[in-house]
Amino acid sequence: MRRTFRFVLVVIAVVFAALAVYGGKGWYDARRQGDGLAQRAGQLIAEGRGGEDLGPGHLAVLIQVQDPGFYSHLGVDLDTPGAGLTTISQSLAKRLAFEDFKPGIGKIRQTGYALGLDQELTKQEQLALFLDTVEMGEINGEWVTGFFKASDAAFGTPPSDLEDQQFNQLVAVLIAPGRLKLQAPDALLEERVLRIGKLAAGRCKPEKLSDVWLDACRTEPK
Repeated sequence: MRRTFRFVLVVIAVVFAALAVYGGKGWYDARRQGDGLAQRAGQLIAEGRGGEDLGPGHLAVLIQVQDPGFYSHLGVDLDTPGAGLTTISQSLAKRLAFEDFKPGIGKIRQTGYALGLDQELTKQEQLALFLDTVEMGEINGEWVTGFFKASDAAFGTPPSDLEDQQFNQLVAVLIAPGRLKLQAPDALLEERVLRIGKLAAGRCKPEKLSDVWLDACRTEPK
């Protein structure tokens, strides 16, 4: 019985060690790639495609919805209401560290990579890369990647020139670009845009970490 118990403990220890190594490899890869990523982000910012180029007040809304603790966390956030389990850093890690991200064990590498990113890149550099790589769904019959590209494809103008309602539509689709549709009647999208508007106006706030759909800001009766 004791031998069986010790064997189980050894197996558990090996599994945890393997997971730690897997996460550590993600951290190491992010640190190793940091200079190249910073250069790429700097180019985007120089071209006017960084967070500060979204327009007055727009960046604040994006952060408030996508990652409310972005400026204070180290790549991972398990405390801030509305943060969910994927920060902007982790979302970016999914696209930089994987050819085809799969949930589950991939979350370990994703988290390690996000921690490494936050050590290598400034918040503004992370934002520029996030905005350039984020999936925005289908627009005009084509799948669009990149927040600025989506703004031009959907509205024919950069984000800084969008009305708040239009900007909030772009932010709204980020949570489920394959499900929410910018160019078709979509009750779910319309409801999310209304919730984002209430959040931005300070009329509501998420009540728990998992409230990424902003249920605390719902407009329909519970």
